[in-house]
Amino acid sequence: MKVSVNLDKCVGIGMCEVAAPNVFEVGDDGQSHVLVDEIAEADVAGVKQAVANCPTEALTIQD
Repeated sequence: MKVSVNLDKCVGIGMCEVAAPNVFEVGDDGQSHVLVDEIAEADVAGVKQAVANCPTEALTIQD
């Protein structure tokens, strides 16, 4: 499983970083960035929560 951030939609609220801190980080540019290439099994639930709760719908899961 992979996840991506649409930087045109992201406003850096950071809810994704709270839900999955091993996967997301809001950078100095004020936007979320994915820290890993593949999502570890232990982080899947947090990533799904981040995608579901992103207020700008900037996150997308790819199988």
